[in-house]
Order: sequence, then C-alpha cells, then structure tokens
Amino acid sequence: MLVKHKYNWQCILNKKKNITFEYFQTYERVCIEKWLASGHDTCPSTQQRLAHRSLTTNYVLRSLITQWCESNGLDPPKRPSTPSSLSSPRTDFDALLVKLSSSDPEAQHSAAGEIRLLAKRNAGNRLSIAQAGAVPLLKDLLFSPDLRTQEHAVTALLNLSICEENKAGIMASGCVPGIVFVLKNGNMEARENAAATLFSLSIIDENKVTIGAMGAIPALVSLLSDGSHRGKKDAATALFNLCIYQGNKGKAVRSGVVPLVMGLVTDPVGSMIDEAMAILAILASHPEGKMAIGTAEAVSVFVDTVRSGSARNRENAAAVLVHLCNGEDGGKFLGWAEQCGLLGPIRDLAVNGTDRGKRKAALLLEKMSRFLVQKQEDSNQETGSSSGFGLGRGSGLVHELVEVQLSQAHEDV
Repeated sequence: MLVKHKYNWQCILNKKKNITFEYFQTYERVCIEKWLASGHDTCPSTQQRLAHRSLTTNYVLRSLITQWCESNGLDPPKRPSTPSSLSSPRTDFDALLVKLSSSDPEAQHSAAGEIRLLAKRNAGNRLSIAQAGAVPLLKDLLFSPDLRTQEHAVTALLNLSICEENKAGIMASGCVPGIVFVLKNGNMEARENAAATLFSLSIIDENKVTIGAMGAIPALVSLLSDGSHRGKKDAATALFNLCIYQGNKGKAVRSGVVPLVMGLVTDPVGSMIDEAMAILAILASHPEGKMAIGTAEAVSVFVDTVRSGSARNRENAAAVLVHLCNGEDGGKFLGWAEQCGLLGPIRDLAVNGTDRGKRKAALLLEKMSRFLVQKQEDSNQETGSSSGFGLGRGSGLVHELVEVQLSQAHEDV
C-alpha cells in the first residue's frame, strides 16, 4: 500500500516509490514480486487470500507521482524497461482498447483482430495487453453475433494465455463460459482455438475443476466427433488434460468419449492413436471409464497395441488392461487376453518397455500367473486330478515375475 509521506508516496513493504499491485492496493513492483515469490498468497495489507497473482501497473498513481515530482523540482522515477512497447507509432494501444469497447461492430472486429496479432508476436506484448485491461473487453466479444469477431477474440485470449502470468487473470475475469460458448457455436477455426485455449488454461490444476464445471467437456467431445483434424487434436489434448482431475473423468465418459476414442484407436489411418490411447489409459482408472471400455470388447485391440505399438502406446495399452483385469470381472478379461496372445507381448514389455511399461507388464504377469494357476486348479477339480499337477505354466510365470522385479509393480497404476 502507498502512503503519502512528506515528500513522496511510500510502499509499506520497503518505503520506496514507483509501485504496482493487483489487489486494489499499490506496492513497489520489486517488493510485491518478492512477497509473492517467497510463497505468500495473501495481500500484505489486508491479509485477504489472492484470487490470482497478476500484477497491474497503476498508471494513474504513476502519473500523480510524476506530476508531484515535477512541481517540486525533483526527477520523476524512471520507468522499468519492458520487452516490448505498445505505445509505438505502429500500435496506438489506447485507441485499440477504445475500439474494443465501442458499439461499432466493425471497430470491434478490427481491434480484436489486431490484438490477436499483437498477442501472437512476443511475450512482452502478451503481458502488456493483459495488464492494460484488454481481457474483460475480449471476454464480451466472445458472445458477438459476428463469427469472425468471435474467432479474433478467442484466438487473442489463446495467445494471451500462453503467458503464464495471464492465466489467472483470464480465469478471474470469467472468460471460461464465453470460451465454451465459442467452442459450441463458433466457426471451425474459432472452435479449434477455443479448445486450445481451454488446454492452455487447464495446465494449472485448479483450473481443471473450474473448466470441467462449466460445460466444457461435452463441447470438447462434440468437437472430437465432428471437428477438423486439427480440431480433433485440440479437443483430445484438452480432454486428456482435464481428465487428469478425477472429477472430470465421469463427465467425459457420460458425454460419450469412449466410443469416439475407440474409433480413433482402430482407425486404419492411425493419425490420432497416441492421443486416443492416452485418454483411454487415464479413463480406465475411473469406474465408469473402466465399464465403458470393457463394454467395447476391445481386449484384442489393446493386446495388439502391446505387441506392436509405439513405446508410449504399449505402456498405455498395458495400463488399460491392468484396470480391466482388476475386480470381479478381471478373470473374464484375463481369459480374453490369454486367448488373444497377451503372454508373449507382455513378457517382452516387461523386459524392453519403458519404466512405466515394465511396471504395468509386471502387474499383468502377476495377474495372469494367478489366473492360470486358478484355471488349472479348477480344471483338475473337474477331472478329479490332484491340484499339485499341471501348474507349470502358472508357476513358470511366477519365476518370471522375480526376474522383472515384481516389487516395482506395486507402485501406483
């Protein structure tokens, strides 16, 4: 907070001038940045918890300090250098903000398009544009009846969100409902960029919850179904990131994502198998996801992927099989996997896979060993044979488990 002190204004953090802050209090930038960097998440003056950590330059106060210095024969404080200046002959940014807030659709369209390009160019522009107050104005344009203006607005927000410092401000400004609106109703390029914006914002864990609660997931599933190739890629990436949060997994399953991604896995072109397998692996850990994947009766697809897929897809396919083979129906899926020839590929994965792939393979070998032993015991009981005979295959797998260090398998799936 600034206090007028005899000859100048002083920051309560270090008694210096030339200050900035975000939470309706004003501080010297260097001091408030140190305050935040030290782990504080509250306002130094009010102790209120901060909704975000974006800093906004107090231009009005800066002007007052400059005027006071000049009237008292003192040199005004030097302005900190910035990576990029928006007040250049090429860019009258104040005029752009006026156009954004005008009632003239053409002026809004033009300004949004120019801000879109400015935000694309460099990090300095992204930070300066957000600090100048463009985000709330762009948010309003997400609901513009002009589809091209919508596209400019959502793409400008996408470009702004690339700057980590802007993510919290975009969320705090309430932009997500408008982004979801564009995702549902915009032209294809706008829908693609809306999905990409949600992915960018969802990198922050707490944003995953908010975005999932605002109807984004069904809209992303819809884009995954009917979008362009790029749109499907953007939708799949956003869905995967959102489904890292457990509460979003059921929403994705209920929105019909599993049949869509299964179709991508079995698509002969195979252009999106990586994204599809990653989504299936993360959904399989959810009860509804596991049920939906099991209903697809795709064990043979996962076995084939373990056999001949890329390193990442092999481990993801193995992860799906681990979840399917757990629980009451585990025996059924283990039986199908055995019939599809899982043992050979899973042995190879246990030796030659990634670290995660080896852990999944060890788990599957353990489950398969127990399954084969139980299967043989059941067969012996039916034929009246001693249960001590005919267990070679299952016990042999037990020895393999020792070789692939079964203890690794007890880490989280």
